[in-house]
Amino acid sequence: MSAQEQNPTVPSRTAPEAAEWDAGNGYEAVAPHWFYCKVTGGRERWLPFSIQDSERLEEAHGAGKDKGDVVVPTSGGRYDVHLKQRQRLAVFWEEEASEVRRCTWFYKGDKDNKYVPYSESFSQELEEAYMIAVTLDEWKKKLESPSREVIILHNPKLMVHYHPVATSDDWGSTPTEQGRPRTVKRGVENIAAEIPNGEPLQIDHLVFVVHGIGPACDIRFRSIVQCVNDFRSVSLSMLQAHFRKAQEQQQIGRVEFLPVNWHSSLHSTGVDVDLERITLPSISRLRHFINDTILDAFFYNSSTYCQTILDTVASEMNRLYLLFLQRNPDFKGGVSIAGHSLGSLILFDLLTNQKAAPEDEHSREESKETSSSRGAEEVKEILKKLDLSEYCPAFEKEKIDGEALLLCGEKNLEEMGIPLGPRMKLLHYISSRREMQDTREHSTARQHSTAASRDSPYPDISLGQVSANYPQLLYKPAIFFAFGSPIGMFLTVRGVKRINPDYSLPTCKGFFNIFHPFDPVAYRIEPMIVPDLEFEPMLLPHHKGRKRMHLELKEGLTRMSVDLKNNLLGSLRVAWQSFTRAPLAAVEGTSSEGEAETEASTEKQPDPKPEEAPAPAKDDPSLINVGKLNGGNRIDYVLQEKPIESFNEYLFALQGHLCYWESEDTVLLVLKEIYQTIGVTLDQPLPGSQ
Repeated sequence: MSAQEQNPTVPSRTAPEAAEWDAGNGYEAVAPHWFYCKVTGGRERWLPFSIQDSERLEEAHGAGKDKGDVVVPTSGGRYDVHLKQRQRLAVFWEEEASEVRRCTWFYKGDKDNKYVPYSESFSQELEEAYMIAVTLDEWKKKLESPSREVIILHNPKLMVHYHPVATSDDWGSTPTEQGRPRTVKRGVENIAAEIPNGEPLQIDHLVFVVHGIGPACDIRFRSIVQCVNDFRSVSLSMLQAHFRKAQEQQQIGRVEFLPVNWHSSLHSTGVDVDLERITLPSISRLRHFINDTILDAFFYNSSTYCQTILDTVASEMNRLYLLFLQRNPDFKGGVSIAGHSLGSLILFDLLTNQKAAPEDEHSREESKETSSSRGAEEVKEILKKLDLSEYCPAFEKEKIDGEALLLCGEKNLEEMGIPLGPRMKLLHYISSRREMQDTREHSTARQHSTAASRDSPYPDISLGQVSANYPQLLYKPAIFFAFGSPIGMFLTVRGVKRINPDYSLPTCKGFFNIFHPFDPVAYRIEPMIVPDLEFEPMLLPHHKGRKRMHLELKEGLTRMSVDLKNNLLGSLRVAWQSFTRAPLAAVEGTSSEGEAETEASTEKQPDPKPEEAPAPAKDDPSLINVGKLNGGNRIDYVLQEKPIESFNEYLFALQGHLCYWESEDTVLLVLKEIYQTIGVTLDQPLPGSQ
C-alpha cells in the first residue's frame, strides 16, 4: 500500500492552528535540479547541469508541458536537450545520447558512494509521501520502488533504502528490510554535489583543436572530445584568475574550443581490414596499437591517405565553422587553430598552402561583373562544342557560368532536366576539365617553387610536401598554436634546412610552438630561422606568477657552483704562483714581486670572462629577431617541468608529450595571445612573459 492510500486526507485546522503547525512542521516543495547520465567504461555516472542550464531547463519544462518537443541548448551551446525524449545530444561531434532527468530524490550508490537520482515518477511518489508525513507528523512510512526495493521515511533527517533479500516467488515471499541500508536524500542541496556555475554566454573567440596520431589523446586513453573538454575547463578557471577585471567590466566572455577528429574518417576507409590481413598473429595487442596509432604518421606521408586526412580536417573545420555561425549569429570574434603532435603538422601544411586574396573589394566586384558575362558565353560555347546547344535555356535559367558548370554533379544536372545521354557527355567533359586544371596548378606551383629556390638561398617551405590538393579554409586564422609539434623535424627531413626570416603564413599572422622540455616528439622552429645564433626558447611563466621552486633552486646552485669554481681556481692559481717563486733571491725581491704582480694581474684579467660570457644570454630573450613567422615575436615556448619530473626525464617522456590538455601554463599563454588581439591584457603581467 502506498503512502497516499494510507493517508488519503489531511485533517483541517483552524487558521491559528495552521500557522502554528506550519511554523513548526511546515512543508516546502523540493527544488528540482536537472541531471544527465554519462556512461564511461560500462559505468553510469549522473552529473548535474550547471545552475544556469538547470534553471533554463526547468523554465522550458514548465512552459512547454502542453507543447511538442522543446529543444534547450546547454553546456555553452555544445549540447541540445530534447525535453520530451529526455535526451542530451551533442551538436558539433558524434556522441551517444545521454539520458536526462529532473531530479528531486537521491540514494547513495553501492560502488562509488555517489548519489543516484530516482526516476521522475518514483521521486514524485516519494515527495507526496514526504509531504503527507510532514503535514500529519506521521513517519515510519514504507514505500516500495518499481524494482521491489523498500524505502522507509523514519524522519526528515533519516530516510533509508533497503535491498530486497527475498524476491517474489510461488510462495509469495516479499522483500524484507534486511541487508545493507542505503541513505536517501531529498533535494540536491543535501547530497553535496559539485554543481558547476556555468559558462559566460558571450563567446569572444573560436579555436579549433586537431588531435595527433591514434584515437587516444592522453595518458588515460581519452578521446579528443574529452581532452578538449578539460582544456576548456582550465581556460574558464584561468579567465577567472587572470582576467577578473575584464570579466567584471563585461569586456570579455570566454573562448570556445571545438575538437576536430580525423582519425575515425581515415580508418573507416577500409585500410584497417587490409592491415589486419597482413598483420602477424604474435604480440597482437602491440601490433594492433601500432596499426591504430603510429601508422597514422606513415599514412600522412602517403599521397592517397594524406589527401583523405587533409580533406577531412579542412572540411570538418569548415563544417564546424558554418554550424557555429548558424547557432551563434551574433558572433563577431576571430578564429584560431591549434594542433597537437601530428595534428600541428597537418595544420601547418594546410596553412602554407592557403591562398591569400590580395585584391580589394573594388577589383573583386569588377571581376564578378566581367566573369558573369564572360561565363554565360563560355557555357554556350561548351554546349555548342558538345552538340548540346538545345539545353542552353536550362543553363541560362539557373545562371550557370563556366566555373559553376565545373562544380555540377550528376544530381544537379538531373534536377535541371538534362536527359541521361547529354548528362553523361557533360559529366565526362567536367571530369576531364578538372583533371587538366589540377595538373596545370601543380605544374605552375612547381615552377614557382623551383624559380624561387634558384633566386633565394632559402628553399620553399612547401618543399618535400606530399603531392596533394590542399583544401582552402573559409576563414583566416588569427593564431596557430602547435603543442608538442614535430614540424621542425618533418621540414628538415623534407629538405627544408632553413626558413626565410621574411616568410609568414599566407593567411595566419601568429604562430606559437609550445612544448614540454621532455617531450620526445617536439622540435624547435627558431634555429631554422636564425641558425647562426644560439639561444634558449622562451620559458613559459608559471600561471601563479613565478618560476617553479626547484628550477630557482637549480639555477641558484648552478650560479653558486660557477662562482665557487672561479674563486677556487683563482685562489689556487695565486697560491701556486707564489709557491713557485718563493725560492728566488732576496735581492731580486722587489723586481720579482713587481713582475709577479704584473703577471698575476695579466693572468687575472681573463678570469672574469667566463663569468661575463653568459651575460648576453641574460639579456631580454624576447628581443631576439626570429623573423616574421610570428609577426616578429618569439615562436618557441618551453614549459617548466614539475619537481617530480626532474628526477628522471626518461620516465616522464610520454607524459611530457600528453600533458598539454591540463596544463594551466599552456592554456594561459593561449588566452593571453588571443585576448591581446582585441586589446585585453592580464590583470597583472606575469614575470618573464613577452
